[in-house]
Amino acid sequence: MTTEQAGQPGPGARPEHISRRYDLELEQLRGRILAMGSNLVAMIKETMRAMVERDSAAAKRMIEYDHEINRQEVAIDEMELNTIALRQPAARDLRFITLALKVSTDLERIGDLCVNLAERTLELNDEPQLKPYIDLPKMAEAAEGMIADALEAFLRGDAELAAEVTRRDDRIDELNTQVFRELLTFMMEDPKTISRATRLIFVGKYLERIADHATNIAEMVIFMVKGKDIRHMGVAAEP
Repeated sequence: MTTEQAGQPGPGARPEHISRRYDLELEQLRGRILAMGSNLVAMIKETMRAMVERDSAAAKRMIEYDHEINRQEVAIDEMELNTIALRQPAARDLRFITLALKVSTDLERIGDLCVNLAERTLELNDEPQLKPYIDLPKMAEAAEGMIADALEAFLRGDAELAAEVTRRDDRIDELNTQVFRELLTFMMEDPKTISRATRLIFVGKYLERIADHATNIAEMVIFMVKGKDIRHMGVAAEP
């Protein structure tokens, strides 16, 4: 009679209580990544609200909040490395954890870009408003949706949703080009607007970069699920 027939785990088998603990650790990792992403979406919303409503106090709070985002990244990375060292995951689990390390890095960089947005907000609030903010909030809202859906795709292993996220990046680029051209016209017509217009151009660039990080996450999902690396291909691959 084999050990399996006798009701005992065979060679290389993981005891049930260890397996349950391991599954719980993976679930906790997913939860922490989702929480960090949700916090960043809220951070973008609040930073853009601070810009539209000229709320400098809120902009300063967002700059300080980046310390919490950094703390979350460190905690996630420690959990990932401990899981790799102690559980020795293989196959799909190893791919998920390895890519989770990259996802947390992209998320942390989104936090840094939010700080940049808040800093430009403080500078803009010290001067008369150049123009109503219309396209920049649209860019921010689109980027927020990309982050949320990219993380949903990552946690569900949904390559179809991930591919759809990558295609939405084109809309962000179009809006950024539109903003740039409009602000360039302001600067050409009145040199006194150059300082404010330049800062708003930077805001558009930061939002474009946030969308790029969401796209990075989506591309990693496609690799995780399909084993196909579509980075630097210029177009979204079919799922």
